[in-house]
Amino acid sequence: MAKDKSNMNVVFVGHVDAGKSTVVGRLLFDTGAVSEQEMTKLKAEAQKYGKIGFEFAYIMDKYKEERERGVTIDLAYRKILTQKWQITIIDAPGHRDFVKNMITGASQADSAFLVVDANKGVEPQTTEHLWLLRTMGVRNIAVAINKMDSAGYKEDTFKKVQEDVTKLLTQVGVKPAAFIACSGLKGDNVLKKSANTPWYKGPTIMEQFDLFPKPELPTNLPMRMPCQDVYEITGIGTVPVGKIETGVMKVGQKVKILPGRTGEGIEGEIKSIEMHHESLPEAVAGDNVGINIRGVGKKDIARGDVICDAAKPIPVVKEFIAQIAVINHPTVLAKGYTPVFHIHTAQVPCQFTELIEQIDPKSGQVIKKSPDFLKNGDVAKVKIRPQGNLCLETQKENAFTSRFAVRDAGATVAAGVCIEITEKR
Repeated sequence: MAKDKSNMNVVFVGHVDAGKSTVVGRLLFDTGAVSEQEMTKLKAEAQKYGKIGFEFAYIMDKYKEERERGVTIDLAYRKILTQKWQITIIDAPGHRDFVKNMITGASQADSAFLVVDANKGVEPQTTEHLWLLRTMGVRNIAVAINKMDSAGYKEDTFKKVQEDVTKLLTQVGVKPAAFIACSGLKGDNVLKKSANTPWYKGPTIMEQFDLFPKPELPTNLPMRMPCQDVYEITGIGTVPVGKIETGVMKVGQKVKILPGRTGEGIEGEIKSIEMHHESLPEAVAGDNVGINIRGVGKKDIARGDVICDAAKPIPVVKEFIAQIAVINHPTVLAKGYTPVFHIHTAQVPCQFTELIEQIDPKSGQVIKKSPDFLKNGDVAKVKIRPQGNLCLETQKENAFTSRFAVRDAGATVAAGVCIEITEKR
């Protein structure tokens, strides 16, 4: 049964046209998730748009615009079963216009495949995607060197790209899980080992899924459950629902809801925990639950509040320092800018009070102290002051409650991670 296997989210990223959707499409076809009949239809559609060879990509790229342009725009999700896992594959866009969608994909991933074109090697988005994966906390990365068929299956070509990507990974501080010589179009080393690369001794894409380490359930961290919604249920009372991000929640546990209406928080005790209409004595990180808290009414809790262990409450911050990547700002980001920060389930306006330093995304070195402004593509260390009550932790203390997205006028402007906080006293 599928549900007996743990789930792992794996994102495929890389420069536009590196062949991410084709690799994923080929894998789904070879494993039987896509029928011969469906494949014939997609082949005909690819010919119609003058995109011969794009039929595998069309398995993931479902939108008309994606098919006409031959680029992935939105995220696509597909399930696949391996020996060990139930894998959710996230096919992320490579085109720089759709980076915000790629960040969303990266923030949901446990592991990643960085797809690189064997003929072109490292390209601008290869670097950007690596930095974003790292900012979003994805550490397990395998590199698929794709299009080996059009590179004549040459070992020298593979080695040259491997060398260049290794330099880049070293700068970003990532140790690759594997380098895979493959062809999404021809199916070499995707599901099965290929006779065209007798020199290649590494895993196939399919085998690599099972070589990724098990996603660690952060049950050793203090309990944190950001509230997603609050329901009033007859016979039970107030029921907050949400996903437990970290720790273990038990019936009878003393909890504190922060920031609450006042910013001071409110204390209570877990009376019952329910998951999939079943009552449980405890729930752990990763579980989506509905709970009832003794002493807490509908007016005391709202979306964005965090239910935490009363002995180790989450900090309410006065200001914080973060490392951000500017993704999609219409002009430039300067001191005084006050967009909305999306942190776990909370949405709080926050002001940029200081641009501390700009960092080179390729090397991680400081380029400039106190820059006047930041533009798209810039990575920087900044100081931020929430304009309301906000709960947040540093990446070191709890990575799961340290990441955020910055949004303005319906677009994701930046993404980042908190590295230092000043608590409200």
